[in-house]
Amino acid sequence: MNKPVDDRLRRLGAGQSIPSLCKTSGMSRQQFEDWWRDEIQSRVPEMEGRHELSVKRPVRIERDCWGIPHISAENDQDLFFGYGFAMAQDRLFQLDYLRRKGQGRLAEVLGPDGVESDLLVRTVGLPDIAAEEESRLPAETAQRLQAFSDGINACLERSRTALPIEFDLLDYEPEPWSPADSLAIQVEFQWYLTGRFPVIVIPELAKRRLDSPSLYRAFLQGESDEESILHSGDYAALPGQSPANPPAGSDPHEGEGSNNWVIAGTRTRSGKPLLASDPHIAFAAVSCWYGVHLRSPSLNVAGTGYAGVPAVMIGRNQRVAWGITNNICSQRDLYQEKTDPGHPGCFLYDGDWEPARERIEQIKVKGTPSLTRTVRHSRNGPIVDAVLPPLARDTGPVSLRWLGAEGSGWLPALQRMNRAGSADQFRQALKGWIMPTWNLVFADVEGNIGYQSTGRIPIRQLWERGYRPGWDPAHQWDGLIPCEGMPGLKNPERGWIATANNRPAPHDYPYPLSGTWSSGHRARRVRQRIEERTDLSREDLVGIQHDVLSLRARDCLPYLLQILEEHAQENEEAAEELRGWDGRMETNSAGASIFETFFTHWSRTVAAERFPRDHLELVSGAIGGLASQLLREDRVGWFERQPRRSAVVRAWRASLAELSRRMGPEVSTWTWGRAHRIHLRHVLSQRGDLGRLLDRGGQPVKGNGITVCNTGYDPNWGATMGANFRMIADLGSPESGLWAVDAQGQSGHPGSPHYGDQLPEWLEARYHTLALQPKSSDAKTTSTLHPARPAGD
Repeated sequence: MNKPVDDRLRRLGAGQSIPSLCKTSGMSRQQFEDWWRDEIQSRVPEMEGRHELSVKRPVRIERDCWGIPHISAENDQDLFFGYGFAMAQDRLFQLDYLRRKGQGRLAEVLGPDGVESDLLVRTVGLPDIAAEEESRLPAETAQRLQAFSDGINACLERSRTALPIEFDLLDYEPEPWSPADSLAIQVEFQWYLTGRFPVIVIPELAKRRLDSPSLYRAFLQGESDEESILHSGDYAALPGQSPANPPAGSDPHEGEGSNNWVIAGTRTRSGKPLLASDPHIAFAAVSCWYGVHLRSPSLNVAGTGYAGVPAVMIGRNQRVAWGITNNICSQRDLYQEKTDPGHPGCFLYDGDWEPARERIEQIKVKGTPSLTRTVRHSRNGPIVDAVLPPLARDTGPVSLRWLGAEGSGWLPALQRMNRAGSADQFRQALKGWIMPTWNLVFADVEGNIGYQSTGRIPIRQLWERGYRPGWDPAHQWDGLIPCEGMPGLKNPERGWIATANNRPAPHDYPYPLSGTWSSGHRARRVRQRIEERTDLSREDLVGIQHDVLSLRARDCLPYLLQILEEHAQENEEAAEELRGWDGRMETNSAGASIFETFFTHWSRTVAAERFPRDHLELVSGAIGGLASQLLREDRVGWFERQPRRSAVVRAWRASLAELSRRMGPEVSTWTWGRAHRIHLRHVLSQRGDLGRLLDRGGQPVKGNGITVCNTGYDPNWGATMGANFRMIADLGSPESGLWAVDAQGQSGHPGSPHYGDQLPEWLEARYHTLALQPKSSDAKTTSTLHPARPAGD
């Protein structure tokens, strides 16, 4: 029987403040704190003991000092059952939240707070896409997924009397798990990685606003865009062909990327490859990554997976290691559709009026009536006007074509990767992977290193960064780049490969890669650090992952200082801080705060010269390449209302005023650590006072959105996005597994000692071992899953 929900938890979850709850419940604040501590600690599952469950043979779950499970079984079905069971022990609420997000059902439990997310998911059609994906799974993958789901359900049933605290706060119980739920999570993650409406919407708004092609091209320029993953000579270029890959354009999601690199034994101290990977995603109280070690007769793999998806996404087995970054090649287009009152309910295509297809979506909203929406489809896909960024919602009708709606192949490929025995087998395992596009670097114990861009990219015959005309056949996709045509590399003579969301290949690559890549600054800095030495060690790779030199600052500072010397007389102390600054985004640096705050104001000033005020927040984040260029010179006449140098001075004064307002008049106290702090916020953080109870973090953190040590940058002063998981693998010591650290922790239970416990280690660059051959003495807790006894025994 389920335990009755304490009404005080319901009221907290509904938004009642702590002082108000104390008053209405007759509790002192200390009594409240004691009650809350008891409540959250009572929800943490017991990690030791024997469980009789639906497994064929015993499964052993040993947890190390960080709570990371090492799961061993005698067959794969039982292994994946154990994987689901262990993940549900740690992350049951997160699993339910993520599946609801992928199904467009958050409003059922969050009320109006969940409507915006649900509308997006339902409009794009992610639930139907997930259902199609399930029907395509190979039998072996489907069996493992079912076993994983059964493990989640086994844990769920044992948790009914003490569910994670969030269920009682929101006053609902989780439904049984199914394989479709994991695929809903996978598909939503694919959308997160590749949907990215602003990447198309911002150039479209710029195209409508700017009155000359030269201004538009200037707007689209990237930073350090020549820094590509493949180098000239790494592939067979097509001589004399016009560039297939035009300017990348600045990425409005600069911090939402990743770094990875692999180094051949010719450049390492051990003589064997070293590999590093650190995916960048939102910091949160509960990590989206789930550390694990899986072991059976056919599998021995360690690393991290994505919560809800039964595979290791980043990690290594005994023979191969791999790391990931987002490729950011375009797997979707937005199409401007043409309508006519004389042909109601139709869209124009190639001279004909084609009837729209419609589907009805009903969204249940807790506490209010359900919402009903009719989603129209053209031949290109759903009409998405209502879920575009607000400034673009009157630019329609606009339809979406997304490759994710046409298949993925991701989960089967991930599971094949986990078993690969060599670099060549690893590359073969990627075939059939359509969505998303990732940059994978990999290495094997024989000394081979490689790179492969995964997924497939639509071939466009015409370049377009904004909306495409939906009525014009010339703008339809002309098939997909074949697997063998995707960028790849094997054992380059230079002895290393690095990716950082930068351009995959130079302009003369034979296929159009159609991306809006991040600046090349991080990739350039990684290259510089790798090329400094030929005897690199694991410790050296830790140093590279924590490198905080801003190459943007190095590039821009001389031009900024020259203008200030000639045109700005006030606050010489701040200018002097910049003159003495080494460009490193360290927490104790005032120069770091001054430059970053200035560049934010400068980007906004650049945007304000050509865009109305209501566009500035959206546009200024995507204008970094142009803003950097305009500190040097104005080649295209961007500034016409005021002189360029005067605009620089105005941005400088505005940045100093903000710093003074926020941190006081003493320039020496304007340190980056005061402005830049890491916040681990819970998904319920904004409901009443729950943030005070469930959030963690608040510490100063180094780096920013364009340093290798990526910690993002929020104009409201915070580190909300960055390298929340870091991993290094040494192929010279396969038994040692890998070295890793998460910015959060293994457990999703706020009463667990493993809730956010890795943050201090992450901040101080202290990694832990995730071994492929752990010693029994390393286990801090052990539980075993045994076959259920027959009834009556």
